[in-house]
Amino acid sequence: MSHSPEAKYRLNYSAPNFKIHTTELNFHLDDHHTEVLNRMDIECLTEGASLELDGENLQLVALAINGRVLSEDEYSQTDKQLIIPNVPERFELVVETLIDPAGNTSLEGLYKSAGTFCTQCEAEGFRKITYYLDRPDVLSVFTTTVNATKAEHPYLLANGNPTAEHQSGERHAVTWHDPHPKPAYLFALVAGDFDLLEDSFTTQENREVLLQVFVDKGNLPRAKHAMASLINAMKWDETRFNLTYDLDIYMIVAVDFFNMGAMENKGLNIFNSKYVLADSSTATDQDFLNVESVIGHEYFHNWTGNRITCRDWFQLSLKEGLTVFRDQEFSADLGMRAVNRIQDARIIRTHQFEEDAGPMAHPIRPDRVVEMNNFYTVTVYNKGAEVIRMLHTLLGESKFQQGMALYVQRHDGEAVTCEDFVKAMEDASGLDLVQFRNWYSQAGTPRVTVTETYNAENQTYLLTLTQSTPATPGQQVKHPFHIPLRVEFVSNSGEPMALHLLGADKPTTILELREQQQVFEFHNVNEKPVTGLLADFSAPIRLEFTRPETEYLAIIAGGNDPFLRWDAVQQLYFGALHTAVADNSAVALTPALIAVLQKALADENSDPAMNALLLQVPSEEALSQEYDIIPVEAICRAVSELRLALAKSLQSELMQAWQQVDLGSNALNSSTIAKRMLGNTALSFLALLPEDASIQRALKAQFKAANNMTLQFGALQAAVHANHPIASELLTDFAGQWQGETLVMDKWLAAQATAPISGTVSKIQKLTEHSAFNWGNPNRIYSLLASFTHNLGQLHHSSGAGYEFMIAAIKRLNASNPQVASRLLSPLLKWRRLPENQQAMLKSQLVSLSKLPNLAPDLYEKVNQTLTDN
Repeated sequence: MSHSPEAKYRLNYSAPNFKIHTTELNFHLDDHHTEVLNRMDIECLTEGASLELDGENLQLVALAINGRVLSEDEYSQTDKQLIIPNVPERFELVVETLIDPAGNTSLEGLYKSAGTFCTQCEAEGFRKITYYLDRPDVLSVFTTTVNATKAEHPYLLANGNPTAEHQSGERHAVTWHDPHPKPAYLFALVAGDFDLLEDSFTTQENREVLLQVFVDKGNLPRAKHAMASLINAMKWDETRFNLTYDLDIYMIVAVDFFNMGAMENKGLNIFNSKYVLADSSTATDQDFLNVESVIGHEYFHNWTGNRITCRDWFQLSLKEGLTVFRDQEFSADLGMRAVNRIQDARIIRTHQFEEDAGPMAHPIRPDRVVEMNNFYTVTVYNKGAEVIRMLHTLLGESKFQQGMALYVQRHDGEAVTCEDFVKAMEDASGLDLVQFRNWYSQAGTPRVTVTETYNAENQTYLLTLTQSTPATPGQQVKHPFHIPLRVEFVSNSGEPMALHLLGADKPTTILELREQQQVFEFHNVNEKPVTGLLADFSAPIRLEFTRPETEYLAIIAGGNDPFLRWDAVQQLYFGALHTAVADNSAVALTPALIAVLQKALADENSDPAMNALLLQVPSEEALSQEYDIIPVEAICRAVSELRLALAKSLQSELMQAWQQVDLGSNALNSSTIAKRMLGNTALSFLALLPEDASIQRALKAQFKAANNMTLQFGALQAAVHANHPIASELLTDFAGQWQGETLVMDKWLAAQATAPISGTVSKIQKLTEHSAFNWGNPNRIYSLLASFTHNLGQLHHSSGAGYEFMIAAIKRLNASNPQVASRLLSPLLKWRRLPENQQAMLKSQLVSLSKLPNLAPDLYEKVNQTLTDN
């Protein structure tokens, strides 16, 4: 870059000098010469302030104040701003610009792809459409007129309710009005030709809302699940949170070219098609669940993000952490709560803990930012949701809902901060949350060390908890967190125990750790308990608790909490893996652990989904979190050996579990999904035993299962990841069957990118030339390249081929789509934690990237931070 991008700091926030009361936009759409007429009613809030409007890649055509055209000496332009130094106290500003949607490969602002005009304005894309105060604390009432050719673009959509429509020759126009003030990042426009699915929803206020889902031609049958999910989300938000939709129409548009998963623009949600389209022949059970979750997430933003929005982008977790918590609860209430919670915890442990330990570590409310797109992270979203969940744990459902109601009452229609949310919770509950605020201001993963003392004579049990948090970039000193720990106790024989803290009249279920070290004293304890800490994964922490295998077995046998039972098995896996890595020895599983798994699989009353989770061993990425310097080859060897050992020890039980799956059923209920989940997991182990002809027959039978992608893809992935002799045959058959279905072929690409087998890098290089891949489409890039970045052994192969390939791809994407390029870079930032050989090779590649001319700010921030961080 010619100059370094400047950082912005949260503490430097200042309120806007201007208010935009109304914004009237008129779009005359054209592929390369779209005219944007922007008429704003502006009030100056600070006497003498210059009006500084944001704008990028815009051609200014005309500029007028109160009807008078400004001369060139009355304003100035930079590549980022339009500056008008002398403006009245209240005035109408008209700005006319030209933009090139078809040439906009960044997919930010207004762009045209696959025949459809589409916008993506969060975080700072609106400035690529017109000159504006593009910041979240400037709220305006928008009226939008969209004009385009009717034959090519019969549907013209924008925020709010439609108010007018007219036609002139080959062109037509539709005007939309959104009565709710919103920031520019929530603006949306879509123009194209679609299939349309319609339904309606009657609110608890007895208002009828028209529901519309727009999809590409031919995809209408695949939109039904999205519509059902939307209706379920609207009902759930009324029932659980007493929040009701507020416009006459709610629209969802599915597009294939989209950087994000979806966007909650007011009344007009724009979705990546992978989170809308689903039927049993082309979508897996997990795809169906993802559609439900993301549909719910964007709908829930209507209140937690739209009606109440962020004051500034440092407050992003205000809307995202809260809304992720809400969509997690929605999915849990409608489906398998225990399974969902364990999967949420796995994301935190594998991906968020890694982020906390890296050079880009940041609190859920960051203090510093160079490129805002870099903070759409698992920390802001998923750890942010865990912080909300901890508040829910501390307050309980009733008080939490009172806090939500107070938050909405106080701040509807405002742009606010994380502090405003916590204050509402504090005031509604009466709890002191001063120390709890450290979760918003401090980065890093707290470590809680556990020691215990049992006095049989006095029947007392002392539990000592000590918390510490490692230093992170910019934060060397950490203050104690307020950590809620859900607990349950069992005896050594696996019987539930009720323990009372000293002075408590009820059994203890939650411990509140506030100090650096704290002792919890229990009385009248007639035998040493086995303590299950962190039930329901009640806090995003690392628990350091050395205990014998017998205690884990007791929790598995008698614990009520599903997370604790699952985690006990995980800890036994981790123990075996650590020993194998440390001693360079073969993985050894104890007979007791094998017996536990055999018993679970044989129990007809057990939950198949939970059994599937018990069988899922820690991934290479998860195990890598346990080491300061990651022994890549040893980790991959150990995980591979562990999987093979389980396959051999449990072969008959796994085959029996697989045989319980109905290969002809497409039912989409929790029971059937659970059985397919266990069946696929079992088959992934069985595929590691290629010498067994019955397993090969099982793979082929499931692959050919009629009209069910969960089963077909499950067989394909099992064969590919096991490097089974029939893998190549199945890959060829799958591609032949689905070559016209891009979302299905994404799965085909991902299966190969994540295969933990030699030669993966060269195979991926060849796949970038396959017709199923497209350098211009984020979904294709994510399915192949982003998937590969989570393939620990192949990405960090000692040859360095993975680094060379990925940095070349990132350089290629730097100019066309830096947001996507930046996401691919994140897994490469942990170079300091690699063995010396890989460390040197990866650093060399990162240095070469840092020297790339015109390096985008998205990439500059990350590569500069990782190369300078100590």
